[in-house]
Amino acid sequence: MFRNWMIWILAAGFFLSACSSPQPTDSASDSPEPASPTQTISSPSGGGAPTLLPEEPPPARAESEFTTDFSKHSVPYSEILSGGPPKDGIPAIDNPQFVSVSEADEWLSDREPVVFVQVGDDARAYPIQILIWHEIVNDTVGGEPLLVTFCPLCNTAIAFKRTFDGQVFDFGTTGRLRYSNLIMYDRQTETWWQQATGDAIAGEHTGAQLEFYPAAMISFADFKARFPDGKVLSRDTGHARNYGRNPYYGYDDVNQTPFLFNGATPTQLPPMARVLTVDLNGEAAAYPYDVLSEARVINDTVGGEEIVVFWTEGAASALDTSNIPEGREVGSAVAYSRVLDNQILDFEFKDGKILDAQTGSEWNIFGLAVAGELKGKQLDPVVSINHFWFSWAAFRPDTRIYRP
Repeated sequence: MFRNWMIWILAAGFFLSACSSPQPTDSASDSPEPASPTQTISSPSGGGAPTLLPEEPPPARAESEFTTDFSKHSVPYSEILSGGPPKDGIPAIDNPQFVSVSEADEWLSDREPVVFVQVGDDARAYPIQILIWHEIVNDTVGGEPLLVTFCPLCNTAIAFKRTFDGQVFDFGTTGRLRYSNLIMYDRQTETWWQQATGDAIAGEHTGAQLEFYPAAMISFADFKARFPDGKVLSRDTGHARNYGRNPYYGYDDVNQTPFLFNGATPTQLPPMARVLTVDLNGEAAAYPYDVLSEARVINDTVGGEEIVVFWTEGAASALDTSNIPEGREVGSAVAYSRVLDNQILDFEFKDGKILDAQTGSEWNIFGLAVAGELKGKQLDPVVSINHFWFSWAAFRPDTRIYRP
């Protein structure tokens, strides 16, 4: 069922885009020559010495749609596939409008997942029911230019800083995928960026990486309980979309096959298993949601850093049923540093509460102590990202999978 719907969705997206902007006439089988006959440079994710790649033409139609310097790229262009829609066929939100929590309550269910981002006192929720249709929001939160992204095919909600090399970038969708993951581009240089890793994979800034900013996928109920005066991304996007409906319904099935994925997946987990990933100091760890839902709290060390992962119930999957609020329960998971005031805390789930062993204080999903000796104390968030296992493993096959 999902695959039939995806064919319709991609065709419809391409048709809508074609109605609003002229399309290139070259076919997918026509591979234009590179812009210049220079050698291409590869810089692996996470840095390291560059290696040389053989020359090859850029993806079909790319040169007619982009001004990107395709002579520079860090990945083989054979790994990049068309997702259907052309450049900006899935429109980014460039002038985001926000409403109050009480206004959003009229159309946003408590169970619906939102992407939570906070800078200082500015707390914002970006409903997945909107991001699933736009994938990119160019925003400024608490004075910080941020990029809030969501790739439906990988279930990845990731925020980045938009300031790069002293310049604020704006981003759009390329219409291309690599390992089924969104490829973005910045409008200033038209460099292509991989959403899952933040790496520049083609163009002027090839080999660079965007700076991650902590973001979490949580339920709207949790957001509004913690931030009753917070801001919620409005449905007033300037585009007519069926917000609240899931165009990818049936995709969120652990037995499903990833769409437009041409990579290999380590077999420790099913390809579509949900995981929360943490990547610190060169070590990557994945925490399966089925383990998290049982443990509720996991104390761990990643890359020499002491962390804790909290899980709470109450959030629906946005990729399950056609009506997002009716999606199956998947819960929310967020990671934090366990170091507070130079002391390493150990956490446990006991009597329905998250407690630290040192003081018995109670904590919530936001890493905030809500009762006990440490009430009011806040744990520092660690960049942690939701993925389907196939998506993360394609980029970091060396990932350690947490087992209790």
